[in-house]
Amino acid sequence: MTTRYNPRPTPTLTRRQAATALVTALATAWFVAASPARAALASFPVPASLQDELAMAMGAREPLVVMVSLDGCPFCKIARENYLAPLVREQGLRVVQLNMQHKDLVKDVRGFGKTHEQLIAELKVTMAPTLLFYGRNGTEVAERLVGIGSEDFYGAYLDQRVATARAAVRK
Repeated sequence: MTTRYNPRPTPTLTRRQAATALVTALATAWFVAASPARAALASFPVPASLQDELAMAMGAREPLVVMVSLDGCPFCKIARENYLAPLVREQGLRVVQLNMQHKDLVKDVRGFGKTHEQLIAELKVTMAPTLLFYGRNGTEVAERLVGIGSEDFYGAYLDQRVATARAAVRK
């Protein structure tokens, strides 16, 4: 048995179909290229100096929120994207991030250089995410928010601590 070649006419695209295909391809390419940028926006700055970040926060009459995070932590992502990012965007809350297990150097609130890992151990933080709220002189001005026990209440717990920290800073 032999296979016969049966040429079919090659379909041609109308100008409208070609334009639609081009726009779709460009939009897809932009979406793929923009994904890392969007991911970066969902993160917070990793400071070189908590002392400098605290000074800027105090200048804005805001507490400095330090988020202790762990790479790949799904709860950290929830805290960042769903709770902290809106407070940063809408209310000007100052948030920076320290990363567990990172060896990058950072100056603590008193100006001493340490790795993220050393500083986090010194602060006795053992769970991610943990939020610390700093005010004048590098003191913690609200109770730490450790982990996400329940998403139902996390927003309320965060709002209460932010309000407490802001009241302490704005006295």
